[in-house]
Amino acid sequence: MSTIVEDTLYQQLVSTFQELETVQEPADLTERRRQAFERFQQEGFPTVKHEEWKYTNLHPLTNTPYVLNADVNVDDIDVSKADIPGLDAHRIVLVNGQYVLAFSSLEDEIGLTVKPIEEAHAEEGFQKHYAAYADKSDNILVQLNTALQTSGLYIHVAPNKAVSKPLHIIHVATGDQPFFAQTRNLIVAEHHAEVEIVESFITLDAAAKNLNNKVSEIVLAEGAKVQHYYIQVADAASNYLQHTEVYQEQYSLYNNYNCNLPGASFVRNNINVRLDAENVESHLYGINLTSDKQFVDNHTIVDHLKPHCESYEWYKNIPQDESTAVFNGKIFVREDAQKTNAFQQNNNMLIGDKASVYTKPQLEIFADDVKCSHGCTMGQFDDEALFYLRSRGIGEESARVLLVHAFAFDVTTRFSNEAVRAYVEGLIAEGLEK
Repeated sequence: MSTIVEDTLYQQLVSTFQELETVQEPADLTERRRQAFERFQQEGFPTVKHEEWKYTNLHPLTNTPYVLNADVNVDDIDVSKADIPGLDAHRIVLVNGQYVLAFSSLEDEIGLTVKPIEEAHAEEGFQKHYAAYADKSDNILVQLNTALQTSGLYIHVAPNKAVSKPLHIIHVATGDQPFFAQTRNLIVAEHHAEVEIVESFITLDAAAKNLNNKVSEIVLAEGAKVQHYYIQVADAASNYLQHTEVYQEQYSLYNNYNCNLPGASFVRNNINVRLDAENVESHLYGINLTSDKQFVDNHTIVDHLKPHCESYEWYKNIPQDESTAVFNGKIFVREDAQKTNAFQQNNNMLIGDKASVYTKPQLEIFADDVKCSHGCTMGQFDDEALFYLRSRGIGEESARVLLVHAFAFDVTTRFSNEAVRAYVEGLIAEGLEK
């Protein structure tokens, strides 16, 4: 089904929603779509007048028509741009959000379920968790996704199952007409399950301008462990609005490694982690190397709801040329969350007189027996370190690259997967040389 309406994007969305109402699906999903779209109609796209979007102007993206629910041509699809040397993983390919089994290499593994989100309605995990967490956030784009999503993944890891290899999810953007994709993922790790997920975002050559509104809900039951990587290496034709909602139960561990490299013109990441049980641990790491006129905005929320939990967050931004990086990190420690240990740090190194950074670390504490800290640094090159390297016979450009490497690799050393770490460090080096 493909829809093109010669009018505003908003009117296109209304028309597409009316078409989706005729699709056969469980009544509760239809009702959920209706409620979500009504809320979107009431609020519309966020503008810079909204505090959470004051530096993030969506108007250039939304003031244009797109193809919605476009049919995908999978002939001659090449996903080699997403190859990670040395990574032995199950491969899962989504083209414009649609799961393409022919390009996936998912060997039989008992206890692991992977299927298109539209075929998961009968799954117990879907019925229990779908739209139970992300839709409670303040992000109106989640409501738009709930109303109009037609593609994405459902991943379920059975109790006590440790998936033998990482799942490498490759998001491919392609097509000769501008398109707007609504992708929805639900990942459920049952009690004491373990899984490593690597998500790569690529754009095929000659792809038209595309806008991707992606929502992922990730559920960790008691004792579950999830290692989760985002590697953004798409081209300038691609633009991403991503919302990740993580819900954790006791003794669970969630690590997120968010990497944005030169390429995609516009990226907005919302990553929300809810620690809603005792003895929960979450780590959020981010490395953002931007160039040209890129815009990358990372908004994070770590919400401590119960006692005896720990969170650690460390984001680094390296904007070059005329690019812009935004970081807004919030930590909430609720009244009942005694014995919380929470740390947040944001470091920024600007390369070039026209590069920009907007940062706002926030910490709100409503409990008294906690250990919490946050901080932010902003700067350029360390002149003394630069002088030291040059005095040892290292050229100025090489010395600058070495200093940026040292700055960035503080974060990449935290990566648990060595192949991914080496790959990302190589991309950073390549992005600096260009």
